[in-house]
Amino acid sequence: MKRRRGLKRALKRETNVVTPAAALTSVSTVALTSPPTGALASTLIRAFIIAAILTVSLLGGIVEVAETAIANVETSAAQISSSDHTLLTGEQILEKVDENYVADNRKVTSTMIVKGRRGSRTLQVLSWVQGAEKAFSEFLSPPREKGTKMLKLENELWIYTPSTDRTIKIAGHMLRRSMMGSDISYEDYMEDPKLSNMYSVELVGEEKLVDRNCYLLELIAKEEGVSYYSRKMWVDKENFLPLREDRFAKSGKLLKTFVINEIFQVQERWYPKRVTVKDVLASGEGTEYIIDTIEFDVEIPDYIFSKASLRK
Repeated sequence: MKRRRGLKRALKRETNVVTPAAALTSVSTVALTSPPTGALASTLIRAFIIAAILTVSLLGGIVEVAETAIANVETSAAQISSSDHTLLTGEQILEKVDENYVADNRKVTSTMIVKGRRGSRTLQVLSWVQGAEKAFSEFLSPPREKGTKMLKLENELWIYTPSTDRTIKIAGHMLRRSMMGSDISYEDYMEDPKLSNMYSVELVGEEKLVDRNCYLLELIAKEEGVSYYSRKMWVDKENFLPLREDRFAKSGKLLKTFVINEIFQVQERWYPKRVTVKDVLASGEGTEYIIDTIEFDVEIPDYIFSKASLRK
């Protein structure tokens, strides 16, 4: 009798353990150390079954919680991935590039360093630009080019040369010639800065360029007569500046590369500070174009964009 009471007290202590797993172990231990009979055996079996049910229930709850958490993480990851890929189209990216470059009016002082086979030349230029239709530039130095002026009116370009005191119109194939011996052509000078007007665009992927995450765009000319039939452009994902641009002929031959080496912020837009231009068909090491100062939305007198200004 005493022996049976001792077993009951032991069973009571063991079945009060907090965790089901511990309860299951305890009941098993009691059952093995003292083989029960009759009512005691029935009690032990019931306790064993209850502990087993609690253990299975607890494990089932843990598994269910884990499965729910995993499902939530996978759903969130899929949503983030989907959002990242569909956030911007090629057209929207190109529009943001245009927003950086296009302005109603701007005044620019710049420096061109032309790196030729026989050494380098440095030219300083003052320019006024009105939209995509009008531009006026005057070379301030060196002495040989000082006073040379260029006037763009829509699709026409005139150049005044003080050494000859003559104004000539540049047209046709002459527009493809080098401007002042640089890697920049007169066509480049004449180009509409709003690329979305001239090109259809496709977002073909993403790449890193100089540790910057970039969108990779391919541009195809919408119409004949555009200076470059196609372009490949690496656009910075943060500031939407084309850090590199390769320009091609219709045959697929690479004609020029433009690489932005330095940028700066003016008001709410980002702009290239230092650009290296390389005409791959010409000798030399390229031309470095540096923007010294730039002002947007400035007032420009109408007389600036007139042929009379070329001789003043």
